[in-house]
Amino acid sequence: MSTKNGLFIWVEGSDDERFFQRIFCPLFEQQYDYTKIIKYSGENPTWQNKFLKSIVSMNANYIFTADIDRARCISTKKDYIKAKVTNIEISNIVVVIQEIESWYLAGLDDDSCKSLGIKLKESSTNLITKEDFNRLIPSNFKASRIDFMIEILNLFKIDIAKQRNSSLKYFCDKYLQE
Repeated sequence: MSTKNGLFIWVEGSDDERFFQRIFCPLFEQQYDYTKIIKYSGENPTWQNKFLKSIVSMNANYIFTADIDRARCISTKKDYIKAKVTNIEISNIVVVIQEIESWYLAGLDDDSCKSLGIKLKESSTNLITKEDFNRLIPSNFKASRIDFMIEILNLFKIDIAKQRNSSLKYFCDKYLQE
């Protein structure tokens, strides 16, 4: 991705927005004059297409993120998005495997897991769903899922995350300049 004056990161919802704002926006500040996060869930494809056109006309760049959800593979998910948002470039779509919660957990090392009181069964978080994540929330965070997510972000280590989640590693390799 070539450096341009601005970057728009399209995310599905608030959990995604919180993650990208905290983890990736500071890293993109080195590559772009500004970074904006756009929540698109609930917006109609006509609005999305118009917004994408305006981004391109501003000579800015964009990344469109989406959870894989029920799609059988990444290319199927990208084709589904392209069918709805016709102005989008397939190469600008990043599919999160499985859901953003898997990226949150990917950045926790063993010490961080221990301090939070959680145990991950696998070293990879590729198969973690929202439901799996919710089951891991310790009792002292049951009143606030958001507080738990913020605490994870406070402990997050990007180098660990790249080892534990293949779609997060792909995102970093593709978009972050070392």
